[in-house]
Amino acid sequence: MAPNDEPLVLRRIALCLQYEGNHFCGWQRQREGQSVQGVLENTIQQLDPYKPIRVIAAGRTDSGVHAAGQVVHFDCCGPIPPKRWMSALNGRLPKSIRVRDAIEKPLSWHACYSAIYRRYRYLIYNGCRPNLFLSNWSWHRYAYRLDEKLMRVALKGLLGYHDFSAFQRSGSNRANAYTTIQAIELERYGDLISIEIQATGFLYGMIRLLVGQLVALGEHRIGFDVFENRWQHLRRDQVKEAAPANGLCFLRAGYEMPVFPEFVSIDSFPKYSLRYNDSPPKPPIAPLESGSAVF
Repeated sequence: MAPNDEPLVLRRIALCLQYEGNHFCGWQRQREGQSVQGVLENTIQQLDPYKPIRVIAAGRTDSGVHAAGQVVHFDCCGPIPPKRWMSALNGRLPKSIRVRDAIEKPLSWHACYSAIYRRYRYLIYNGCRPNLFLSNWSWHRYAYRLDEKLMRVALKGLLGYHDFSAFQRSGSNRANAYTTIQAIELERYGDLISIEIQATGFLYGMIRLLVGQLVALGEHRIGFDVFENRWQHLRRDQVKEAAPANGLCFLRAGYEMPVFPEFVSIDSFPKYSLRYNDSPPKPPIAPLESGSAVF
């Protein structure tokens, strides 16, 4: 029973969450390694010990992947008001995890199953010299200036409902590899290339494998025909290069009705800019491999 013998009332709390992925072995609790889910559940349990705590996320992230607007929920019975959860958790969580907002939702609402999309951003630093302040948040590609126009054309072909088996790592428990990509944006800001992808759901390792192929295309190591052939004909055996985790960030999840204010969840991951360019040379004009490319 609760204090003063008052009956316990089950409440569902939704959180907007940020975390630095390089501190964790991923979102999901594991037997070994520190996970975001494990740290968060243990912290909530300290504040509300009336029932076992399980935290559900809108989307799981792999080891090293960041989150700017992850949405999670958990059920609790204690006396802490919904709006107090943000300050209560931030006072106990490591600085690599921050709660941006907390709100009560109906028990029928679900952080994962109620979501209608997830959106990620991948950041590539395409300058010649290393940059310490970008190293934890981007993939440094310095041999050639990436052909972002060709990469942008390739991305447009991915829009819609397709089988993306070519971009799925082994170990997935999904029944099939179909998903719908709803929106794609690729922008260059000086020596920084930002790729944003929004979909109903993502396959295990999908974005990192896709970005690996895009970079091979942008460096003219493979041709446009090779890129298209690999994903359209499900040639997973030819997709061997995955982009590193540190360039990937879970931006947000979307719902029929907004859960949090826009300033909390929409654009909380800043878009970096550099005043001067330090671009490498352009890649060879002709792709090194235009038929069956190998890495």
